Amino acid sequence: METTKILIGYAVYLPVALFLTFYVSKTLFKNSKVYMLDIFKGREEIAFATNKLFETGFYLLNIGFALRIMKIEISVNDYRNIIEALSSKIGGFSIYLGIMLFINLYFFFRGKRKAKESLRPNPFTASM
Repeated sequence: METTKILIGYAVYLPVALFLTFYVSKTLFKNSKVYMLDIFKGREEIAFATNKLFETGFYLLNIGFALRIMKIEISVNDYRNIIEALSSKIGGFSIYLGIMLFINLYFFFRGKRKAKESLRPNPFTASM
């Protein structure tokens, strides 16, 4: 009976974790195209290719992490324990996804700032 309850927990956890990963990824990388175009000065091909590479890495990291933490290690005597284990797993994974989202945003903003800095004339080379 305990094995059945653990399998139910996995059957709930995995689709939720995958949905969260795909939702955050689609939202982030659909909206990051503007930043990539600005960073790469309007060169669409390299901007979209880089964005796609970031997206692929995001999927690999997050799905890999979701699978890594999937193990339910508590005794599941009743459904209350399953719900508590799932809330802990899904909550922790949601926090992790949020951190990953902000890390990606940091890189996009940093890239945008670097792109703007490269447009400014260098005062040391302009006077020579």
